[in-house]
Amino acid sequence: MKKLLFIFTALIAGFLSQGQTRKVVADKIIGVVGDKIILQSDIRNAILDAQRQNQPVPENADCFIMAQALAQKALVLYAEIDSLPVSEEEIESQLDNQVRGFVNMYGSKDALEQIAGRTVYQIKEDFRVSFRERKQAELMRNKIVANIKITPTEVKAFYEQIPVDKLQYYESEVEVGEVIVYPKASRDLELYAIEELNDMKKQVESGNKKFETLASLYTDDPGSKQTGGMYNINRTEKTWDPAFLSNAFRLKEGQVSPVFKSKFGYHIIQMVSRAGDDATVRHILKIPTITDTEVNLMVNKLDSIRSRINSGELSFGEAVSKYSDADEARFTGGMRQCGNGTYCTFDQLDKDLVLSLKDLKPGELSKPIPYTDERGKKAVRIIYLKSRSEPHRENLKDDYNRIADRAIEEKKTEAVEKWFKSKIPTFYLVIDPKYASCEQLAPWVKNISKNQ
Repeated sequence: MKKLLFIFTALIAGFLSQGQTRKVVADKIIGVVGDKIILQSDIRNAILDAQRQNQPVPENADCFIMAQALAQKALVLYAEIDSLPVSEEEIESQLDNQVRGFVNMYGSKDALEQIAGRTVYQIKEDFRVSFRERKQAELMRNKIVANIKITPTEVKAFYEQIPVDKLQYYESEVEVGEVIVYPKASRDLELYAIEELNDMKKQVESGNKKFETLASLYTDDPGSKQTGGMYNINRTEKTWDPAFLSNAFRLKEGQVSPVFKSKFGYHIIQMVSRAGDDATVRHILKIPTITDTEVNLMVNKLDSIRSRINSGELSFGEAVSKYSDADEARFTGGMRQCGNGTYCTFDQLDKDLVLSLKDLKPGELSKPIPYTDERGKKAVRIIYLKSRSEPHRENLKDDYNRIADRAIEEKKTEAVEKWFKSKIPTFYLVIDPKYASCEQLAPWVKNISKNQ
């Protein structure tokens, strides 16, 4: 019950990796729940995909996946009975995202269509029902557990039933916040970067140089240097800089954009191909050189902000809101995010940040520190150490929230299992006899004769 979405993800990759998206004629129905069917290829593709990804596959993998498939179909049936609303816009967006993932995997839309033997439109239609069922199952499970709460007494009882040797061990963890600012290059160096790009644009348009050659040699974008500046983009994706998308989708195939500025620096773009909201482009990025003069200006600015925080004139959160240039800061309050929360082990932090934390005590701020971020941009930051824990065995005092999260998940799982126990006898069920001995299918198999 805990992994209802596993089969869905595995099936998608399994179909494409076999060079097809439609099930073969010789496929066999091996399960029926109500009016929902499960095919032999569903199970086979899921297992093959797990093997291709070097995931451990137990001997009874087919039993496990069949149980997940039956459970998903049951949830979908009740989602339809309860008329749980599914946003078609959301399904369409998810389909677009999946196709973009495949395009990136295979290098281009044409390569994807050749491997799949289907057009992008046909691929989306082949998977539409699966995507919709996935969302319906998710909504139904959420409805089943919507009112599940947990009390401190239940958390304590959950903790006390964990054997001592099964309690988790936590390394030292920290909660870290940052106010980050990016120095701005002098106007002269900005003009120099613009002139470089205008010269490259002329060389491409005159036919003297290929765009991809210039990108491989001169772009300041490490993410596309090896591919000649190439990216697959979509007009609706929020992860792309708005200026980048706007300039890209003004272009015709083969056309090169004027020089423009984004939050990363200055660019020119060449449109390679386009199909609706999807496009393949090449770009060259030039980041104007930042000198020590600009860096020192930001050091002085952050030093003043640090003094205001230490004096109580400004809170750390207010400083992040007013002054941080980090895109994610407005969502995180400047706090580093690791996994599902703000607690980070040292191996989840960059080396320079770890060194900067060495002499800080909880509640303290570092002096302004110049550094180079993961995109290669020069920046300056002050670091706030909110908390630091010592390595320890899990306990209620230090780890209550994490224990409570596990406790409520177990309670939700029990609620879902109870729901299935009450609903399985009400379904019309057909299960291939080859699965009759599967331990995971026992609650389903024993109800087959009642429904035929």
